[in-house]
Amino acid sequence: MEGTNPVNKKLAAALSGGAVLVLALSGCSSDDGNKKLDDWAKKVCDQVQPQSKKIADANAAIQKETSDNSAPADVQKTDSKAFQDMSDAYKAMGTSVKNAGAPPVDGGQKKMDDAVKELNDISKSYGDLKKKVDGLDTKDQAAFADGLKGVAGELDKLSKSGNEALDKLQDGDVGKAMGKQESCKSASATPSAKS
Repeated sequence: MEGTNPVNKKLAAALSGGAVLVLALSGCSSDDGNKKLDDWAKKVCDQVQPQSKKIADANAAIQKETSDNSAPADVQKTDSKAFQDMSDAYKAMGTSVKNAGAPPVDGGQKKMDDAVKELNDISKSYGDLKKKVDGLDTKDQAAFADGLKGVAGELDKLSKSGNEALDKLQDGDVGKAMGKQESCKSASATPSAKS
């Protein structure tokens, strides 16, 4: 069973980086009144929140499986489902942002277009990772470990490059408006132990 453990740890570490992307969806609170912008932020946050949870759950599933030194077939099955869930969640987020329309701020249309494009690109990247994981040979331990290493490397890049358009979307007043929304706050909070 040796050989997979360091790779599993690397994969788990890369994955925890992936969660950061969604957690970016929260700004600082502000009391400046802008009803239109607040309404827009509420619409986006309410729809993004369940998708954030889905991504966090997928991350948790992979981390649990990869830290247990599980059999390659189990790791493959868990990772494949998690990547599919993440792909679906980012696509749904892109749709939510698009449906909300451009935020009522200067350059709002470009911010929205960039964020939607980025979310869709991320969705596609997770779909590609799912295909990669599905194609790994679980019968050959060493080959599987090597393949996972490649997936972990791509995941790492994905989590680092993922924040830009979302950060831009939340610049200035947009971020403040989103920061006031309960659903955005809970999307960015660490899950608590409360039942």
